[in-house]
Amino acid sequence: MKDLVGLGHLFVVAFLFHFSSFMVLPAITDVTMEAVCPGRDECSVAIYLSGFQNAITGLGALVVTPIVGNLSDKYGRKALMTLPVTVAILPLFILACNRSEVYFYAYYVMKILAGIFCEGSIHCLSLAYVADHVGTKRRAAAFGLLSGVSAAGFLSGTLTARFLATSSTFQVAAAVGAAGAIYLRAFVPDSGAAVSFHDDACDPLLQDSSCSSAASSSASSDEELSPRLPPYKGVLPSPSDMVALLTGSLTLSTAAMITFFYSLGEHGLQTALLYYLKAQFGYSKDEFANLMLIAGAAGMISQLTVMPIFAPIVGEEMLLIVGLLGGCTHVFLYGIAWSYWVPYFAAAFIILSAFVHPSIRTNVSKSVGSNEQGIAQGCISGISSFASILAPLIFTPLTAWFLSETTPFNFKGFSIMVAGFCTLTAFVISI
Repeated sequence: MKDLVGLGHLFVVAFLFHFSSFMVLPAITDVTMEAVCPGRDECSVAIYLSGFQNAITGLGALVVTPIVGNLSDKYGRKALMTLPVTVAILPLFILACNRSEVYFYAYYVMKILAGIFCEGSIHCLSLAYVADHVGTKRRAAAFGLLSGVSAAGFLSGTLTARFLATSSTFQVAAAVGAAGAIYLRAFVPDSGAAVSFHDDACDPLLQDSSCSSAASSSASSDEELSPRLPPYKGVLPSPSDMVALLTGSLTLSTAAMITFFYSLGEHGLQTALLYYLKAQFGYSKDEFANLMLIAGAAGMISQLTVMPIFAPIVGEEMLLIVGLLGGCTHVFLYGIAWSYWVPYFAAAFIILSAFVHPSIRTNVSKSVGSNEQGIAQGCISGISSFASILAPLIFTPLTAWFLSETTPFNFKGFSIMVAGFCTLTAFVISI
């Protein structure tokens, strides 16, 4: 029960972090446009600024996330989790003070720096923390619960932003972010290096299990899983160590390829979507908030109810295939949207695409030993970050081109369709 309480505290931190991070999302497009191109609905400069930010953030996260994950294996999850949770507050505080052009560019620089430490790190550390406390049989459901709590934070933050003025939105977000950092330091028990790992016999989600053979079964379980990472000296793993880990099994290499192509499509959609909807249908802060509410509600329902029920029945492999198919449909519908209501309908397919990341992470977690959870999840997050580097380089000029007056043909959603084919590639690999 003590470990279960520990997971409960982690869920509170995940909720507060995602609440503060995502409640500013509906407003940030209008803030950017107002600072860079006042009074305009289309602005290539704003699109390129967003693309540059995503590329630099992804590049930094590609390097930082595996290192942070590996350090958490040695020094504990809580200590390493404190950094991204705290740093994420700083850019919110800047726009909470003022949203003039000078403050926007200060926010822009700080957001890039914060994103390097936050993009992927908090997620991979949370997954490793859950893996420390939950056995392999229920890990898919536990990862789904973590994603569901994060989606609940996304939904609650977006709903709150719907009823707040832009200035108040950033102030509330900064306050909630600070509360999350304080809660983490005060209540979340540490996990990682000095904390014993639990197998299914001591799984806090399996209340009727016995812990009599915990030590022996844990040791044998680790021997079966590997370690796949060759021993190395020093604190930080080399790129060759990470490659050896990912190529150590077919499961890990397949997970890496699926993660890359799906993340490339996902980040491509994120790069283009808001500017596409503003240009195509005149969406503003309220419409963006409504769209995100639907997306957040669909993700929360999927991960808190649907996935925990079906994961033990059909397995995470089947859930992954279904999720990727839903993800393809989700993206393609955005690209061919013919009316203002179609994006709302497309967002409902997140109830299926929400299966993708928890299923991938569960497969990865089951394929490595207990002393490699942090670096394994960090490597997968690093691959996702690498995709987030490429996505702006590909989709930013493509989006700006097809939203401009010099487009070769009239198809404003062309870049989103290209993102859809990336997700389709991930689906084909998974079959």
